[in-house]
Amino acid sequence: MVKFTFRNRSLEELQGMSIEEFAKLLKSRQRRALKRGMTENQKKLLEKIGRGPKKFHRTRCREMIILPEMVGSKIGVHNGKEYVPVEIKPEMLGHRLGEFALTRRGVKHSAPGFGATRSSKFVPLK
Repeated sequence: MVKFTFRNRSLEELQGMSIEEFAKLLKSRQRRALKRGMTENQKKLLEKIGRGPKKFHRTRCREMIILPEMVGSKIGVHNGKEYVPVEIKPEMLGHRLGEFALTRRGVKHSAPGFGATRSSKFVPLK
């Protein structure tokens, strides 16, 4: 079995780091976002996860960057309509929560709807 590493550091080492130390390992966009500080809602979410990591937490903080202490928790991320369950895995470190709760669905075309013209109702047999 291959052990997970993030920038040549194990998950245990990452969880022992402070947020500032972990930010130095991230790419520039995430590093700058963490350097600016977290919003109140992001701080509340981190506190909830710290109290009960195995519980299901719901949030609308799609811009929250996934940190090592969040690994293993289950979070419901709002996609504009509902809360999409997301289980945080080590491979998700450094990404944002919103990347895992898609806001748009694929279009599924079917037969023409009510009020369609006569010609659009024609479906060829072949």
